[in-house]
Amino acid sequence: MGDERSECGSVSGSNWGALHAVTPQDKQQQQQQHPQPQPQQEKEHQPLRIICGYSQHMQPVATDGVAGGAARSSQLLSRADWGARVPKEVNYFEGPAPYVIIHHSYIPAACVTTPDCMRSMREMQDFHQVDRGWNDIGYSFGIGGDGLIYTGRGFNVVGAHAPKYNDKSVGIVLIGDWRTELPPASMLQAAMDLIAFGVAKGYIDPSYKLLGHRQVRDTECPGGRLFQEISTWPHFTQLNTTAEVQPVANKI
Repeated sequence: MGDERSECGSVSGSNWGALHAVTPQDKQQQQQQHPQPQPQQEKEHQPLRIICGYSQHMQPVATDGVAGGAARSSQLLSRADWGARVPKEVNYFEGPAPYVIIHHSYIPAACVTTPDCMRSMREMQDFHQVDRGWNDIGYSFGIGGDGLIYTGRGFNVVGAHAPKYNDKSVGIVLIGDWRTELPPASMLQAAMDLIAFGVAKGYIDPSYKLLGHRQVRDTECPGGRLFQEISTWPHFTQLNTTAEVQPVANKI
């Protein structure tokens, strides 16, 4: 199978608010700030990378007051930034998503630098798309140990990360094995910022339910320590049964 990776153009955009596009200069600074880069100052009218088939969520949004009263500075990278293959097929669902499901990758292991995290995203896509034959990487978004957010399938795209929930959820994977260790604060904050961004933009229902993967499938994911952490987050929901979501036939 070929190794076609996506490349798209750029357009001018305005301030992101909670999330903003990353320029090459931002990336260089992120690498220099190893191991825990500081958020970059947001810039007005910087170029926004448009993702083939995923441009619906790459728009400016103001999120002041959404997550604790102040705009956040987590950064969102496009699929082109991390060298994603073009999806075999993209299937959309009507939003806003009523569920957010948290995962850990287990393998790949935790990454620290941006190049390593980009490599981890490509490895997950290769495993899902090439080895398993899926349309794309299974998750909606990935969070790296560099504190950056990596676009996977994106918002309102049917995923392949949680059976029965793939067409009604945002699946966020925190790269690494989080069974006994807690992810760095920058990763946790990035995940919360992403959720707040999705709510502010209308991709996630304001009354969404936050779940760990283990609640909808027989698995250790997202790891015991991470699951313990997210159980303290707003909107975390303790399910008595997975029967509340009816089985659906999803393309992956």
